[in-house]
Amino acid sequence: MQNRMMITGAGSGLGREIALRWARDGWRLALADVNEAGLGETLELVRAAGGDGFIQRCDVRDYSQLTALAQACEAKFGGIDVIVNNAGVASGGFFDELSLEDWDWQIAINLMGVVKGCKAFLPLLERSKGKIVNIASMAALMQGPAMSNYNVAKAGVVALSESLLIELKQQEIGVHVVCPSFFQTNLLDSFRGPTPAMKAQVGKLLESSPISAADIADYIYAEMAKDEFMILPHEQGRMAWALKQKNPQLLYDEMISMADRMRAKGKPA
Repeated sequence: MQNRMMITGAGSGLGREIALRWARDGWRLALADVNEAGLGETLELVRAAGGDGFIQRCDVRDYSQLTALAQACEAKFGGIDVIVNNAGVASGGFFDELSLEDWDWQIAINLMGVVKGCKAFLPLLERSKGKIVNIASMAALMQGPAMSNYNVAKAGVVALSESLLIELKQQEIGVHVVCPSFFQTNLLDSFRGPTPAMKAQVGKLLESSPISAADIADYIYAEMAKDEFMILPHEQGRMAWALKQKNPQLLYDEMISMADRMRAKGKPA
């Protein structure tokens, strides 16, 4: 019976809600995060919801910590059935304002953290014929203004997932990529950008989202059951993606006017 799941970024937000959704079905969960206090809370909630598991501090930038996590899954669970590469950080700023350090930080966590997670757990997944779930973002598909490093990292997650979908079919490993839009979460706790105004604008977007992390976890659960590869939890996101496929220039024009409005807001009066 497949009932063993590993989740990075499980100390809060979407990672926690994914853990709780699968815990309700009695799954055993390997919960990883850099936030150990948050992990402890998640495990308590998981047990109350009907699941069980263990917690392990893990910084996804460090491959040795991910391989240690895979070894712990082998030791405690006898393997793994689903991995969820969810750990991520927020970022913003126009390209000319972003430092190369901002780029390195973003790529190291949001893209290479996913690459390393897939790599570390592949041997276990080959054995269980398991599933990979990579959490990307609508930013990967829409490329909104003033977040180029985030857009590029998340677009890389989509490209990686598409590559793995094709390459791992023969090994009978399933692959899914999730592209949420903004949703109510604590992603801003990790926000890094050159201007406080940018953080405030992103905060407004998150607050105005009608969909919660728990709603997204439910949607992922339902779409995985249908074996959908690309999972777009937001209706507006699905509409925007359909529009971009049909008429990309229309979307680019909208993003250009959005960039103009953002620049105008950011200028001192």
